[in-house]
Amino acid sequence: MKQNTFRRNFYYSLGFLLVFITNAFSQSSDKMEWWKDAKFGMFMHWGLYSQTAGYWKGHKAKGNEHFMIHEKISLKEYATIADDFNPVNYDAEKWVLTAKAAGMKYIIITSKHHDGFAMFDSPSNDYNIRTRTPYAKDPMTELVAACHKHDMKFGFYYSLGRDWEDPDVATDWPFKGGRSNLVDYPDEDIKVYSRYFERKVKPQIKELLTQYGKIDVVWFDTPELISPEESKELRELILELQPECIINSRIKHGFGDYKVKEQEIVDGLEVEPWEACITMGKNWGYIEYDTIYKSSELMTRQFLEIVSKGGNLLLNNGPTAKGEITDLAQERLAEMGIWIKQNSEGIYGSKPWKVQGERLVDTPKENGKVKFSEEKNTMKDNEHDGTSKVVFPEVRFTSKNGAVYAYVCSVTDKEVIIKALALENGDKIKSITRLNTTDKVKWKQTKTGLTIKMPVYTATEIPITGFKIELK
Repeated sequence: MKQNTFRRNFYYSLGFLLVFITNAFSQSSDKMEWWKDAKFGMFMHWGLYSQTAGYWKGHKAKGNEHFMIHEKISLKEYATIADDFNPVNYDAEKWVLTAKAAGMKYIIITSKHHDGFAMFDSPSNDYNIRTRTPYAKDPMTELVAACHKHDMKFGFYYSLGRDWEDPDVATDWPFKGGRSNLVDYPDEDIKVYSRYFERKVKPQIKELLTQYGKIDVVWFDTPELISPEESKELRELILELQPECIINSRIKHGFGDYKVKEQEIVDGLEVEPWEACITMGKNWGYIEYDTIYKSSELMTRQFLEIVSKGGNLLLNNGPTAKGEITDLAQERLAEMGIWIKQNSEGIYGSKPWKVQGERLVDTPKENGKVKFSEEKNTMKDNEHDGTSKVVFPEVRFTSKNGAVYAYVCSVTDKEVIIKALALENGDKIKSITRLNTTDKVKWKQTKTGLTIKMPVYTATEIPITGFKIELK
């Protein structure tokens, strides 16, 4: 008996080692190159919760897009929302062109969120947009086709370990049953994840990877109680159907191709592929009264910080029930797009420099910054935003083809001194050009720093300037 157990554990460990080697190879292979170069993607949370827009029975719903469990609504009652869901203004090509104009290179959209409702035609489960709504079509068909038409990479989000439609999905965060549908399925102890995995996850993943042509990313969320064996099986299934598909780390147990930081930015350089998913407003899905969005300046600064640290930004917006990207989101994306178009040379395809950033003032006091660990025991995981909202003068650095790119952010002075490019640090400068202009740059390099004269910004410009620095 002991010998059999030893043999089983040995082969089990060997299998994990082989998967680890396979993962390491896949991350260094060509399939990850486009993703590493892309830097910027659009995240879209769209579902039945978009229809209620943050309200339930005349009041602001607790939990926002997660309100089904926070308001303790039964599946039967929640499902009636589908009776009115009809995105008559949905224009997939407009969505893609909006993302493209913003400088985004890929789109990830919710195929199935925690409520279990599929936003695609799912033959294996009729709780979906085609069979349950007046819209009676599959919006993903048009969206994937528009992405393919306009050279936009595409991926499906899929809630892996939270599904309030299925009777076998238990959860363990932030406590036992903390994110489960306990109204319809109150007994956590009789739920068996593997039954849900076989009945719903595998069939729907097969549908997502066979019904639309090439899919570039599968973006899992909330893996919760999935086992290592199931994560391994799921990865193998995806790669069997779409060998070039990239998978995020939330497949769990080390089987993903890149790491995810939600509403946070890493503190320093991250050598492994990583992505920060961040909201424009407070929420992921469309909430009618969520009208305080981050400024285009702040989001551009966050984008540059992420890129300087070797990551990608997946910037979220929640379309309305009518199928429209909100005016506020379109406005911010358009502003960012104008700036990125002018300053993209040091962004796409870039690598981190030896220095990621430099503050040009003393460290500001970041009032209101909350670390995710402080919210572990609250019911507000969907409202968490641990990114800094403080705007201050700083420089963000990237490198590409032997050149250094310095993005000087939020400066009002006529000139800046960049200490990281002092002669005493060993980098002697040959030339400096300002991106997107032929104007000469006035600069001087000394032992203590690089002094650069800054342009004057108009009221409508994002006050960030990119400089290309050629070294001798």
